[in-house]
Amino acid sequence: MKRLEGKIGLITGAGQGIGEATALKFATEGATVIVCDVRQPAVDAVARRCEALGATALGCVMDVTQRPMVDAVVRQVLERFGRIDVLVNNAGITQDARLQKMTQEQFDRVIDVNLRGVFHCSQAVADIMVAQGSGVILNASSVVGIYGNFGQTNYAATKFGVIGFTKTWSRELGPKGVRVNAVAPGFVDTPILRTIPQKVLQEMEHKVPLKRLGKPEEVANVYAFLASDEASYINGAVIEVCGGMTV
Repeated sequence: MKRLEGKIGLITGAGQGIGEATALKFATEGATVIVCDVRQPAVDAVARRCEALGATALGCVMDVTQRPMVDAVVRQVLERFGRIDVLVNNAGITQDARLQKMTQEQFDRVIDVNLRGVFHCSQAVADIMVAQGSGVILNASSVVGIYGNFGQTNYAATKFGVIGFTKTWSRELGPKGVRVNAVAPGFVDTPILRTIPQKVLQEMEHKVPLKRLGKPEEVANVYAFLASDEASYINGAVIEVCGGMTV
């Protein structure tokens, strides 16, 4: 039997990078995959790839900062499938600058997507999972949310905050049968890194004991494990997927 057979999994930011890899991994593991992102073409493309792997998939355009949009997607999933078993809060952005140079707009935008968005999506599914007596919420933190990083005041704050969400919700929802965990990737080879100069990428690789960047699939594998019943006693954990790197 496949690891996620019969489970309904909603993944935000699933149009590219780690989110896309997670959607495809969930599909191979037997889940029904709800592909959510802000761009319709990306949503459609990933949903088709999930279906090509034999999974049922539903593509939904969703901006996690817009609560009415989040609620509408959750209602649509409930009406069609009757339940939501897994939420992967993967959607996130960066707008880097040093403290002295960061604009309020840069700060607010990252907080809105990476922190408020996780709150919106998790609150939207919490009552459903509690009523079911089961569910898994998985939050995307980062090694930057553990160690901090130069030029990432806003991003680090959100990823520290997501760990706070995870620890708190694991206490609140655990007694109701809902597990909440976080994954903290290191530097992973995704579109978010494409703006970084090659020399800087090589320096990043040098910092990692494994001497390479991570692959999106390597993070997706951890999400799939945590979403599965194999991880039934893991709650409130923050799992680093970083090749041993500390920033």
